[in-house]
Amino acid sequence: MLKTENIYIFLTILPIVSFLYSSVGHGGASGYLALMALFSFAPESMKPTALLLNLFVAGISFYYYYKEGYFNKKLFVSFAITSIPLAFLGGTIAIDASLYKKILAILLLFAILKMLNVFGKENDTTKPVTLWQGLVIGGIIGFFSGLIGIGGGIILSPVILLLHWGKMKEAAAVSALFIWVNSASGLIGQLSSGVVLEKEAFLLVAIAIIGGITGGYYGSKKINNQKLRYILAFVLIIACAKLVLT
Repeated sequence: MLKTENIYIFLTILPIVSFLYSSVGHGGASGYLALMALFSFAPESMKPTALLLNLFVAGISFYYYYKEGYFNKKLFVSFAITSIPLAFLGGTIAIDASLYKKILAILLLFAILKMLNVFGKENDTTKPVTLWQGLVIGGIIGFFSGLIGIGGGIILSPVILLLHWGKMKEAAAVSALFIWVNSASGLIGQLSSGVVLEKEAFLLVAIAIIGGITGGYYGSKKINNQKLRYILAFVLIIACAKLVLT
């Protein structure tokens, strides 16, 4: 993995990605996958590595948002009931590399829109999510989380905001833990099906944690990283185009 061409550029960008994602309550798997695609990582190493990074960065992000009192347990549980087992199921399924890239490209669009603040508007009033809505949405996102190697927060967070089920920081807190449980379940599913984590992945974890800690801390307080998010959105757009065209 670390023998990839221009690996030092990758290692420089990695903590910036984890910082930006952690600041909005995400683990960053879509960003890590985009980077790995840009730097031509082997597809079989991308999914487990992204989920492993998610576990640490999303966990750090959740800690800071929880500490600030933004976590809505009831909202989280309504999605997690079905997402956890279906993330495991998705993790056990191996799909064709070409199809994998196309699905990842589609999911990256959510990350791009999130970084551009298309889903960044809050509503003054919120309403509770019904049980069936939580079960259906959680299950669908959970399955694709395990299948592709993301935590699902980049999809769940916009859904919460668009349907007025929570405010921005509340959505960030719920999404952070949602990402963590789905990443753990999806990774276990992958490992149980014979996927092996490369030792170098843990070095990437150490580097990503640096950005995760600072991003989670400042994101749960008051910080505006819009210019940096525009840059990340641009990188994601390039990665998305590469995935579609290759």
